[in-house]
Amino acid sequence: MLDDFAMRAALAGLGVALAAAPLGCFVVWRRMAYFGDATSHAALLGVALALATDLPIYAGVLIVALVMALIVSALSERHVSADALLGVLAHAALALGLVAVSLLPGQRVDLSAYLFGEILAVTRVDLGVIWLGAIAVAVLLIWRWQALLTATLNPDLATASGGKPRREQLILTLALAITVAVAIKVVGALLIAAMLVIPAATARPFARTPEMMALWAIVLGAIAALGGLAGSFAFDTPTGPSIVTLAAALFALSAALAPIFRRG
Repeated sequence: MLDDFAMRAALAGLGVALAAAPLGCFVVWRRMAYFGDATSHAALLGVALALATDLPIYAGVLIVALVMALIVSALSERHVSADALLGVLAHAALALGLVAVSLLPGQRVDLSAYLFGEILAVTRVDLGVIWLGAIAVAVLLIWRWQALLTATLNPDLATASGGKPRREQLILTLALAITVAVAIKVVGALLIAAMLVIPAATARPFARTPEMMALWAIVLGAIAALGGLAGSFAFDTPTGPSIVTLAAALFALSAALAPIFRRG
C-alpha cells in the first residue's frame, strides 16, 4: 500500500491535520495567529541549520522552531507590543532563512519545496516522522487538555486553582514546534500557519464545546488535505497551496452559514 505515492501523500496530509487542527484551536482561542507565523517562518532557518550540520531536516526545523517559539513566548511576557513583535520576528525569520540557505556552500536547494511543501515526494521515512510527531502532539494535548483549556480561557482561575499557566504555555510551544517540523514537507513554511488557523476558525460556528470544536477542526483539516490533494491531481496545481485554498473555501462557506447556526 505504501508503495503508492498518492497513498503516502494522503496519509501525510491526514497526519498534519491530526496535529495542526486541535492545536490550531488554542492558537485561535489565544489569538496567536502571528505566533504560528513566526514559528513556521523560522523553519527555513532550521532547514539551513540541518543542511549545514548534516542533521535530518526535521531535527533542524524542530530545534529552530522551538527556539523561536520560546523567544516569542518570553518576549511577549515582557509586554512588548505583540503585533509588532510577532510581525517583525515572522518576516525577519523568513528572510534570514532564505539568506542562510542561499549562502550554504556547495548546496543546491529547491526552496519552493520548503516554502510550499512537497507532499507528493513524501517517503516512508517522512511518513513515519509525520505520524510520530502527530501522535506526540495529540498525546500532549489530550494529557493536558483541561489544564490547557483553563489556562487559555481563564488564566486567573488556573492560577487560583493551583495551575501553572506558564507551564501550559510551554507545552503549547513544544506542540507547535513539533507540528511545524512535521508539516514543512507537506505544506511548507509559508502555509503551515494557515493549516493551524483556518480549520479551527472554520469549525468555530459548528461547535458548542471546545472538544467539539477540536474534533470538527480535525475533520475539516482532513477534508482540506484530501480534497486539496485530489484537486491538485485533477487540475495540475501545486498541492500545498491547493490544500490551503480548499481550507479557505471551507472557511468562507462556514462564515456564510454561521448566522443560521447561531439562530439554531
